[in-house]
Parts: sequence; C-alpha cells; structure tokens
Amino acid sequence: MSSTDPSRIDIRGIMDLLPHRYPLLLVDRVLEYEPKAFIRAIKNVTFNEPFFQGHFPGYPLMPGVLIIEALAQTAGLLLMVSKPKDELHNKLFLFTGLERVKFRRQVVPGDQLELHMRHVRNKMNVWKMEGTAQVNGQVVAEAMLSGAFVDREQA
Repeated sequence: MSSTDPSRIDIRGIMDLLPHRYPLLLVDRVLEYEPKAFIRAIKNVTFNEPFFQGHFPGYPLMPGVLIIEALAQTAGLLLMVSKPKDELHNKLFLFTGLERVKFRRQVVPGDQLELHMRHVRNKMNVWKMEGTAQVNGQVVAEAMLSGAFVDREQA
C-alpha cells in the first residue's frame, strides 16, 4: 500500500494483493477505498496493450470482457482490503458470477478507465458487488459481480 496515503494503493501494493501479472493485471492504481463499502481505481489504456494487435487492426478497441475483468480485479482488491490479513493466507478471490452487464461506449487507447465498485452484500463466503467503468465521467460499462474466497490448493 502507498506509504503516504492509506486510502491509496500503488502498483506494488496491488501486486501484493492480487495474483495477476502482465499482461492480465488491469488495475494500475487505487485512488480511494473504504473496506467493506467501496473502491475507486484506474486503468490507463495505452496503445501498447497486447490485445490491440488483434482487436482491431486499424481500429483499436479494448475488448468488453477485459473491461469486465478490470472491474472484477477492482472488486477483488476491495475484498482483499476488507478482510483481516491473517484470513487471507493461501486464499484467492475467484470471480463466480456476472449479472446485468451493459456496455455503453467504446474504450480506445489514451482513455483512462475509472473503475468503481460498491459492496452490495455477502453471505458466508460469497460476495456481491456492483460497479461501473467510466471514462471522463461517462459510464462505458456496468455490471453486478459476485465472487468467493477459495484455498489456493483448490483453485
């Protein structure tokens, strides 16, 4: 986590919390969060992203499934900062469901995705969150996500 502001997490802190690595780590910085409530993070979309080679040549668009993956990773970060560290040893947060997905506009190189996730509820080990991805304050995608913690050995 960032040493200057406890509500912000830089890329090193993100990599401490999530198992994802390049080219599938899709969150660059956490701007603010409140455990068990909400999180706001960013993903800088650059032309150097490997998916732009084939999606689409001459008309680069960020695939919608990767926008949803960025939201899922942001949700995972919210849950990781919401649980006591001793409960997270050897645990992974796995995406288990997706509802009410809508894509509102295209995301292109140069955009900065702002990822907003809000905790809705949890029952036992299943957590449900809703979120939006925005560019310049305009919603580009929205979804309801669910996930659960599992032992790394089970994953």
